[in-house]
Amino acid sequence: RDYFASIIGIDSKTDLAVLKINSFRKLPHVTFEISHNIKVGQWVMAIGSPYGLEGSVSVGIISGMGKYSSEVAIDENFIQTDASINPGNSGGPLIDLNGNIIGLNTTAVGVDSGIGFAIPITRVLPIVEELIDNGYVERGWLGIGVQTMTPALFNALDVTNIKNGILINMVGPNTPAEMGGMKQGDIV
Repeated sequence: RDYFASIIGIDSKTDLAVLKINSFRKLPHVTFEISHNIKVGQWVMAIGSPYGLEGSVSVGIISGMGKYSSEVAIDENFIQTDASINPGNSGGPLIDLNGNIIGLNTTAVGVDSGIGFAIPITRVLPIVEELIDNGYVERGWLGIGVQTMTPALFNALDVTNIKNGILINMVGPNTPAEMGGMKQGDIV
């Protein structure tokens, strides 16, 4: 069906938007059941319209949790799946076998790679709420570059009193980090 809609808010970093559909009829809607029991190996279904084929469903498993995709502009903890996520599936739900929406399909690594990513619904819902409330998403920003400390870095920097952390390898000029006194070489 075609409906007129107005844009409530857009978050380009996560490729999410909230639209308000104008209709005189009551429309069916989904309910979200937050599940923190998502596990690698769990069966899932990806729903969408890949290549313009409406109402397409593909099945697969959760291949990984807390994954990063260079295809999306932000560093997220994505759900990785081998359920086919092709062009046109973006924005469709990733659901578990009980019909619970556990994520929103967002991207895949190349075409026909069998590696797709979904934004966990636990991340989507706060973004949607902020878009509804403000029309945009406000994010914290420090202005630093970091890298994980390795045993070799601890050794090279002659640090013996701590065992883990991140190394600040860049502090941008006129950033909150610089104004707060952070320096390149600090270990947090």
